[in-house]
Amino acid sequence: MVSSDQRRRQLAREKFERQQQRREDARRRTRRLTVVIASAVAVVAVIGGATYFATSGDDKDSKADAAASQSPSAEPSPSASEKTVPEPAMKIDKKSKYTMSLKTSQGDIAFEMDAAKTPHTTNSFKSLADKKFFDGTKCHRLTTDGIFVLQCGDPKGDGTGGPGYTIPDENLTALGKAGADGTVTYPAGTVAMANTGQAHTGGSQFFLVYKDSKLPPSYTPFGTMDKDSLEAVEAIGKAGVTGGGADGAPTKAVNISKAAVDKA
Repeated sequence: MVSSDQRRRQLAREKFERQQQRREDARRRTRRLTVVIASAVAVVAVIGGATYFATSGDDKDSKADAAASQSPSAEPSPSASEKTVPEPAMKIDKKSKYTMSLKTSQGDIAFEMDAAKTPHTTNSFKSLADKKFFDGTKCHRLTTDGIFVLQCGDPKGDGTGGPGYTIPDENLTALGKAGADGTVTYPAGTVAMANTGQAHTGGSQFFLVYKDSKLPPSYTPFGTMDKDSLEAVEAIGKAGVTGGGADGAPTKAVNISKAAVDKA
């Protein structure tokens, strides 16, 4: 018999997957409409209407799902057809481990990355940090029910930004085989890549797991926080979401002033 807690988590995951599919569909519609506007300026009004209905439909469904627990948005870096720049050339030592250090308004947060297991992800984060991509950004989303993560890495701060390229999924079997519910446990302390819900769509957004969370094994686990860093993220989680609720901007604003990646 399925317990109420299992059912709540299942609803959260199902809602999350529906949201990701709707967002991907909306982006595809937007790309098609962008081509139209480039050839016929007169259709601007039509494009605006189509975009509005795509958005309002998502809102309507969200209200219908209000009873379901919130889940982290793995919102989006560009899909393969939206790439504007190539993935950074491989420059790291694939046999080494690296540490990413974040200086934030809520204290220092650091996690170790194993290049042997996640070379593309580690190399990308090293490249972005060296270019100061993460400096001046914020962790824009916190979830506190069903799934417990703090999401960061978006230069726009609204869940839609990325570096202009995507990287392949890696290390997806590291957390074991999915159970009957299609999920694995991402343990507290794990750092994983956000994506659009489609394969190989990671960019710069990542999430920090501060309490064991069940998710489909489709988010590259590429880092592990140290004890002090986990405690810092736990404190952010305990403070909750701005305005209440279980999904939104953290009450304790997490602004990243500097990010660096160095060999461990």
